[in-house]
Parts: sequence; structure tokens; C-alpha cells
Amino acid sequence: MNGKVLITGGTGIIGSRLTQILKEKGYEVAHLSRSTGKGDIKTFVWDIKTGAIDDNAIKFADYIVHLAGANVFEKKWTSEVKQEIIDSRVKSADLLIDTLKKLKLPLKAFISASAIGYYGADTGDKRIVETSPKGKDFISKVTEEWEAAVDKAVALGIRTVKLRTGIVFSKDGGALEQLAKTVNKSMGASVGSGKQLISWIHIDDLCNMYVKAIEDESMSGVYNAAGIHPDTNQEVMKEVAELLGKNLLPNVPSFILKMMLGGERAEMVLGGNNISEEKILNTGFQFKYKELKPTLQELLLQN
Repeated sequence: MNGKVLITGGTGIIGSRLTQILKEKGYEVAHLSRSTGKGDIKTFVWDIKTGAIDDNAIKFADYIVHLAGANVFEKKWTSEVKQEIIDSRVKSADLLIDTLKKLKLPLKAFISASAIGYYGADTGDKRIVETSPKGKDFISKVTEEWEAAVDKAVALGIRTVKLRTGIVFSKDGGALEQLAKTVNKSMGASVGSGKQLISWIHIDDLCNMYVKAIEDESMSGVYNAAGIHPDTNQEVMKEVAELLGKNLLPNVPSFILKMMLGGERAEMVLGGNNISEEKILNTGFQFKYKELKPTLQELLLQN
């Protein structure tokens, strides 16, 4: 065995695929969840709202991968939902680290999700590196507080890595599945100008980045987790439509999207980011999926 990995958010799109990849590599994997698992994965229970956690989860782990967090697009952003989005990330990290501190157990690494939303929903064409300034919108605030909570592990002497994740393309849900559904229903369209940049990453590249963060003891701090180069919203929609043999409708105007989603959530779709991958490449990490068309072919056309 290569070690034991405890994953929060382990049943989500990323957590499920990461679990599979880690097991294939010989790791023992367990999940930390709100309820006991139904499959063959060892599952420990916690309750972020009450601060309850099974200490055995922390005793199990050589590594913690923290993916838990409420879906930012699922509900309208009321003040209550916004607080839930923050608490699901910050309070969960606090609970993990407080338990680590209480139990005084050695942990080889604490690796956490974060988001390119740290830089703001729209940074245009400017190339964004890890030291680029924080944005000023809600998701920037979320990621800042999220990362600050995770960084409390550093004070315990734990190697800590944060992966600021771009738009994840997967065949099992998430953004690409939603795009494909609208295109298949002949309702697909670019939004706004269509020129906004999508910094996407194939789920396998992202999961292998987590494996790299587990295995490479020289990695610490924050890394952008987005692909080799971004493509525009229009380019992505055009490729999806061509592969599925469908036509696109005219672009959805910005004001309509803002009416549908609310101004703040709409900005996440209407904005774009040109995210640099240079820092992660400098660790020796290699992307398997670099170009848009073959990536979409693999995800949309292959079983």
C-alpha cells in the first residue's frame, strides 16, 4: 500500500474519480461523509453544522484531500445560501484541522480544493498566475476564506497544498454535461459575447494533479489547476455542437442571463479567465489532455 487517503466530498464528480484512480495506484481510500457509505469504500461520518466528527477518520489518514463544499450554482444566491457556500468550505476545514490539532497525529499532507474564482469572475485576457491579485466578488471572498482556513494546517507543521481549480470537464456530470444536454435539446448557445475565456481541465488531469500533490513532497502552497490553454465560450459551444451533430442558437444576451441567474451568478458565466499553468508544469506534472477537440471527443463520444 502507498498509504491511506481520507477524502471529504468523496462521492462528488471529482472525489469519485479520484477515489478510483488512487485505488488503482494501490492507495487505501476512505470517505468522510454526512452518512455511512453504501459501496465498498470505508466511510466515516461527520456533521459540519454540529461540529461532530468520527476521530477514527483522522486516525485512519496519512493524507487528507478536502473536496467538500456546497454547489455554488445549485440555488439562487440568497444571504442564507451564500453563508452555506462559505460554511461548507470554511467550517469543514476548521473541523478537520481542529481535530488534527486535538489528536496530535502525524499527517503527511493536507490537500484542498480551491477555485480560480479567487481571482474574480472576469479577468479578461490577462494571464493569471498564483500571485495575481484577489478579485472583489463573492466567489473571491469564498475562496479567500476557504484557503485561509486550510492554511491553519501549516501552523501544525503539515505540508499543505491548495489547487485553484478551473472548469472541470467530465463525462459524469458538471459543466460539460449541462452544455451537452442543452445542445442535444437543440437549445445550445454561447452566452454574452461568446469571447470570454474558459480555463478548463479534464477531470483525469485534475485527479492526477491531486495524486502528484500527495506524492511530491516538494509541493506546498497554491497551484492553478487549469489546462494548457483556455478556449472561448464560443469555441467550446461550437465544438460540442459539431461533435453532437446539432446547430447552435444565437448567443444569449447578457441581460437575459442576468435575469435568469441573478447578476452575481451570471457574472461567473459571462466572465472569463486566462489561467497560467506554468507553476504546476514546473513541478514536472504533465497534462494528458491539452487540446479542446480531442478532449471533447473522448468525453462526449467514447463510452
